[in-house]
Amino acid sequence: MKTPTSGARRAAVYLLDQVLGEGALMSELLGGGALERLEPSERARVQRLATDVLRGLERADRLLKKHLRKVPPLTVQNVLRLGVIELVQGGASHGIVNEAVEMVARGKRTGHMKGLVNAVLRKVAVDGAVEWEKLRVPRLPKWLRGPLVDAYGGEVVGAMERAHFAGAPLDLSAKTDAEAVAAAVGGDLLATGSVRLAKAGQVSGLAGFEVGDWWVQDAAAAMPARILNVQAGEAVLDLCAAPGGKTMQLAATGADVTALDLSEGRMGRVRENLKRTQLNATIIVDDARTHVGGPYDAILLDAPCSATGTIRRHPDLPHAKDGGDFGMLFQLQADMIDHAIGLLKPGGRLVYCTCSLLPDEGECQVDDALLRHSDITVDRGALGIDGIDPAWITQEGGLRLRPDFWADQGGMDGFYIACLRRA
Repeated sequence: MKTPTSGARRAAVYLLDQVLGEGALMSELLGGGALERLEPSERARVQRLATDVLRGLERADRLLKKHLRKVPPLTVQNVLRLGVIELVQGGASHGIVNEAVEMVARGKRTGHMKGLVNAVLRKVAVDGAVEWEKLRVPRLPKWLRGPLVDAYGGEVVGAMERAHFAGAPLDLSAKTDAEAVAAAVGGDLLATGSVRLAKAGQVSGLAGFEVGDWWVQDAAAAMPARILNVQAGEAVLDLCAAPGGKTMQLAATGADVTALDLSEGRMGRVRENLKRTQLNATIIVDDARTHVGGPYDAILLDAPCSATGTIRRHPDLPHAKDGGDFGMLFQLQADMIDHAIGLLKPGGRLVYCTCSLLPDEGECQVDDALLRHSDITVDRGALGIDGIDPAWITQEGGLRLRPDFWADQGGMDGFYIACLRRA
């Protein structure tokens, strides 16, 4: 009979093969049912194993290089990487090594390499943990690190990389009473109103999940809706709404919310989240560039982007992407901003945001939009919400958030947020 740990390790290697070999994103794999046959607790273990490997990939490869004459096939390489990560984290070497050998032995094309895997991991078990601590913090790939160094400088990018390597705690947004949610789940209430848990365990087992008292949402991702500051009765449009965290924030205010997204499948998650939290919004599956509606008092546009600000939670991103689609994203964002402005009432406000670290997807987009639209201004005053450091406000009046902010509290996602007002 196969043990849960055995199944988790094999599944983690499968995810690594798909991310590093096929350029697949973990979110796509999980959304496509890659782990649906596993129990929830085992699913969580698989994701943790895979993400730990991806965060520590550079260090793991540097340790392995000392013991390998040539790079083995990808699956064998990923078995070794997983073994290294578990060993340096203090796992029981006997079980880790034996399971790694067994996984390789089962493959028709890899069975002859079981001796290599056994020898390498036993060497790592002796001094790997000590050597691990001597290695530098893993760096971003050159295709991404270069533009970020140009934008922020090497010291800041180094701080971001330390935040990525540290990983991310779990943040929650409360439907009504954040203090009560923090007390119920044993979390800390952050200055911006989010609840943070350093170690959450199984999310669905936390107090208040089933009755919909809260939803999972990074503290940075919760700020755009707070900056939009919608009021009860206002007509509000949430563009690119899935998976629905911002939709629920807006609906909890009593506003008349329309949530729009192009993906029917992703909007299914929005419906599920609204049902669990007993909140209401009108759901529309449509293209944000062609939607006809309104006019609206307020619009939140969380535009499709590179998602480079979420690497501390999604370490697969820099390995599955190469920046080749960025130009298309930049144009898409500009088109969405232009269309959203046309849906506003006179005096209405638009919060534009992206979970990106690239200025081309944030500061530059707002600068360009101001040149295209003479009736639009930046509302700096909208950024005056609790917990915002004035140093985060940029020259053009937007808010630049980075993973290394709040480093002593667990960091935050990288985001750019700006509030635009129509004359």
